[in-house]
Amino acid sequence: MNEWIFPVLFLAPVLSSIPIALAYRHRELVRKMPPLSVAGIFVSLICSLYILFHPEIFMDKSFSYEWIPQLGIDMVLRIDYLSASMGVITALIAFIIAIYGLDYMKEDYRLPWYWFFFNLFTASMLLVVYSDNLFLLFVGWEGLGIASWGLIGHWYRDDDEITFVGVPERRLGPLKLWWPPSFGGWRAISTIRFGDVPMFLAIAAIWMLSDGHNINISEINWESLFLKAGAAGTIIIFTMFLLGLFTKSAQLPFSEWLMTAMTGPTTVSALLHSATMVAAGAFVFIKVSWYIHPWHLHHVEGLEFVYALVLFVGLVSALYGALVATGMLERKVLLAASTMSSLGLMFGSAAASYWIHEEVSGMNLALLAAFWYMAVHAFAKATLFLVSGHLIHATHSRFSEGDLEFGKKMLPAFLATVLATALLVGFLPPAYWVKSAMDEVMEHLLIHEKMSIPFVLLVAASICYAAILARFLSLNFLKGEKPHHEHVEGATLMKAGYLMMVSVLFILIFIILTQLPEFVSAGFMPASFAVGSAVFIAYIGAIVRPRISAFSKIGTFFNDRMLLPALNDLIAPAIGFAVAKAVNYGNKGIDAFCNTKVMPALFEIISKGIRAIQTGYLKDYTKIVLGFVMFFLVLSAIWGVMP
Repeated sequence: MNEWIFPVLFLAPVLSSIPIALAYRHRELVRKMPPLSVAGIFVSLICSLYILFHPEIFMDKSFSYEWIPQLGIDMVLRIDYLSASMGVITALIAFIIAIYGLDYMKEDYRLPWYWFFFNLFTASMLLVVYSDNLFLLFVGWEGLGIASWGLIGHWYRDDDEITFVGVPERRLGPLKLWWPPSFGGWRAISTIRFGDVPMFLAIAAIWMLSDGHNINISEINWESLFLKAGAAGTIIIFTMFLLGLFTKSAQLPFSEWLMTAMTGPTTVSALLHSATMVAAGAFVFIKVSWYIHPWHLHHVEGLEFVYALVLFVGLVSALYGALVATGMLERKVLLAASTMSSLGLMFGSAAASYWIHEEVSGMNLALLAAFWYMAVHAFAKATLFLVSGHLIHATHSRFSEGDLEFGKKMLPAFLATVLATALLVGFLPPAYWVKSAMDEVMEHLLIHEKMSIPFVLLVAASICYAAILARFLSLNFLKGEKPHHEHVEGATLMKAGYLMMVSVLFILIFIILTQLPEFVSAGFMPASFAVGSAVFIAYIGAIVRPRISAFSKIGTFFNDRMLLPALNDLIAPAIGFAVAKAVNYGNKGIDAFCNTKVMPALFEIISKGIRAIQTGYLKDYTKIVLGFVMFFLVLSAIWGVMP
């Protein structure tokens, strides 16, 4: 009866953007049509809210549509605690950013392209969120990939330095350290493709090994599948699956595409970093773990290795992202590195669920902490990106600049930044409660599992994270250079966008306070007080001293992302070209053997030999036959006398 809501939910954004895409030749008409695309996203938001507020109809239920009957694969959508909440988060953030985009993108020269891919981006993420079937999820996954390429490389002409990432013409030896939009789009989709292929193969392996070829996440007998695959199979399949998640969420060593993705419009950056794309990898890992119940599968060989891998990759990525951001001056790139850090904390907390048996309202504490940190991060980080876009618009610069006088002129942006950074770093609710739950998770690993490194990485990443967001605040509104250009008038929808976005964080305070009192209780733990105090000190210290000249060289090293771009721009291409060259030589060798050299020469010799004996005389053929007969008689005689 209510199945109609899902086609509307997914198709409304895409269908509403088709008219503007078809009208691309009519410039004046195109400029009037963006509200129609925003209306499509609003329809999806209404549908997601309807699902959330009618749990008696949708909650913990699956909705199936016939898809590939020959393989027994259907389109299966499932509403559970995660998807019901994340669906609203995705649609709401996309809607607010779309409203902001009406102002921010109004003079753009590619509006049809932008709005079509923006809406496809939103619809694809909603498909990932609600999908229970892994193949259907992968369709949304690929939609995110193609939309990200279209949006990150939106300004494909590369004709405006303000759209670049890095300092133009800067090099370190052969390593070029500036990237245009066209390159940013290519790097994003090529890096993501590196993980998508093994992820698809892993899904195919799950389909082959699962009981009854069932690939619905909530219905797979994961224990049976892992036991059937064995320890090596479990590690291989899960690691291949994780490659897709790690590349999508820009975890080490696949983080560079996220930095150069800042060549796209700020609206894209805001959506990319909050509710779509990079959040997709962490969300899928949380969702899969939600149904695997790894804390009950300690007898399954190989599974602990997988979760330990995710734990340390996530936490090391969190620290790396926070460290490199300490040296960055580009507004959006600094925020991008901080997003990588946040995603690492989400992966780390979710992976700790393997060792955590504690439950909150019947749900695993570690997974809940990871998910609610994702929710808080989504709105806070979207706020900061939207503020950053307004700052770029006002100063005509992508680098951090702005003193107190400028901050007073940009008061709404200033206040939104104060609230977003303070709420996000973890010394004010709701982030403090969520981070306290994370502290409790890592403290459990420290005390009960004798794993000290995760707790140390969490604390170090949290302190650096607080410092970089405070630095963003200080350099743009308090103690930065006076802007060379100021255009602070207008931008009504931009201001409305980030003010609406930061306001949602207060709704999250109410939700966590009323529904997750265990998170609030965790905030009174000594470890939480200690970490919160350290974070607060780092935050205040970075506001007072956002730049320390004595650390300028190490800051430059961090700004260069510890030279990790060399892996993407020099090492990986060199390996790729070497492999391609070797394959080319192999192809030439095969071609020479089969088509141009060896086999043709051999056939020519045989042909000449055959033609030589084709004399046309019967006596010659008789001699040949008698010769073969005598040869075989001699062989038979020799064989007979041998012992």
